[in-house]
Amino acid sequence: MKKFEILGNADTRSGFGAGLLEAAQADDRVVGLCADLTGSLKMNAFQDAYPDRFFQAGIAEANMMGMAAGLANGGKIPFTGTFANFSTGRVYDQIRQSIAYSDKNVKICASHAGLTLGEDGATHQILEDLGMMKMLPNMTVINPCDFNQTKAATLAIAKHNGPVYLRFGRPKMPIFTPENQVFEIGKAVTLNEGTDVSIFCTGHLVWKSIEAAQELEERGYSVEIINIHTIKPLDDAAILKSVAKTKCVVTAEEHQMNGGLGDSVCQLLAREMPTPVEMVAVNDRFGESGTPAELMTKYGIDTDDVIAAAERAMARK
Repeated sequence: MKKFEILGNADTRSGFGAGLLEAAQADDRVVGLCADLTGSLKMNAFQDAYPDRFFQAGIAEANMMGMAAGLANGGKIPFTGTFANFSTGRVYDQIRQSIAYSDKNVKICASHAGLTLGEDGATHQILEDLGMMKMLPNMTVINPCDFNQTKAATLAIAKHNGPVYLRFGRPKMPIFTPENQVFEIGKAVTLNEGTDVSIFCTGHLVWKSIEAAQELEERGYSVEIINIHTIKPLDDAAILKSVAKTKCVVTAEEHQMNGGLGDSVCQLLAREMPTPVEMVAVNDRFGESGTPAELMTKYGIDTDDVIAAAERAMARK
């Protein structure tokens, strides 16, 4: 199996902050809006460099989405920033009506997603956001895996015309993708080629899947790992090519089982190539307070859970 060099540890939200600043340097149409969480979203550097292009909306997320839609109408490229729970659940009507329906060029950037928000608990740990956003026509949905890929994704969506939901997180995680990578929206990344099982993973579960594949290799299995950083549009061709070879699938994500990556992969395979699938995701439960590591273990989305799912999938071939 390919060896992955850990280049450091950083939170994916910091990758967003670095990418936003670089995107602003490249295009003066880029503007930032934040709902009183500038530090948490790592938008400080952007605010300091471009105070006339930064708008503090306060704790008024619905109004922020309306402001962003108006700025897009005026030819700007607005990036909104707040926690994922407030970026979706609190403002779904505004996103649907004012951004997605009218295909506005707004970038909805959402931090502190999933269980790994940790001690803040269930009210903040949204696990439904990818499903909510992927169901909206015109919406692109992206969930990168580490600091470098989040930065690259932020730069890519600044050049993409249309509404985007960009999801990232709070905890520090290994950096293992290239520093100066080119991020292609809708193009999955094959991290390791294998013949026994395909693991389609996204976000923080990409690294967990790499750890799982290393253990599975020691047990004699050949594991294909594909980073599905774009949930919508899904890279159908990459998924079908992999499954044609391995004949069984694991999906791994920090999201509800209903509505997430696994849901999208299963829909594709049901139409095109019926295949045994095991899904590593939160199974119809709300979160709770705890450390990210404790919660990932308790809710069944840790390295050992990916290993067990792979063995179940292979046994079903």
